[in-house]
Amino acid sequence: MDVAAIDGTAVVGAIRLASARTGVDFDYLVAQARVESGLDPRAAAPTSSARGLFQFTQGTWLDTVRRHGAEHGLGDAAAILKRGATPEERVAILDLRLDAGASSAMAAAFAQDNAATLERRLGRTANATDLYLAHFLGPAGAVRFLRARDAAPDAAAASAVLPAAARANAGVFTAAGGRARTLDEVYARFEAKLGSAPQRATEQGGTSLPRTGTVLPVAAARTAYLLLADLGA
Repeated sequence: MDVAAIDGTAVVGAIRLASARTGVDFDYLVAQARVESGLDPRAAAPTSSARGLFQFTQGTWLDTVRRHGAEHGLGDAAAILKRGATPEERVAILDLRLDAGASSAMAAAFAQDNAATLERRLGRTANATDLYLAHFLGPAGAVRFLRARDAAPDAAAASAVLPAAARANAGVFTAAGGRARTLDEVYARFEAKLGSAPQRATEQGGTSLPRTGTVLPVAAARTAYLLLADLGA
């Protein structure tokens, strides 16, 4: 789907706002959302708990909302998680993943966290592919992968670094005929998935605010907040 064809919709407007508020590059966030969900805010993974525009799993979503929700209009949800959510409240907060505004805001906050971790531990600026690796493998897994690639780019990615991730994602780590892909080859696949996303992913670049009429994170989440209130939040 061409971003130009959908610019001005609630989905792209929500991503623009998250970019403008955090400084995370708009093009990177759009590329990530396209890869993860095809820009579908209600996308659901068939084999995991991942849901929404950025395919947050349950654990990552709850942790990100707990840490950053108050900064992005999700203060009620963050407060509930900090004091201990009931099962019903937990479900309602997880359903916020299906809101484009809430999901975009948390994706940008998560990218900021990952960039800080990668840059602190690698001693260099994290590019868009690095950040997507952190999204896919977790920041600790991405650090292991990137350090190993720096040391031996032609080593087999699965046996060298991430055997568990390789078993769960055979199509990423294994080439035709069962040959194990190298660290460089796996990195190139992630780079290709992002397409033309800018490499300086933490720079704001040409980000602009969404057009009039787009759904903003706070307004878009009100339905879920009403549900939380009904549950006694």
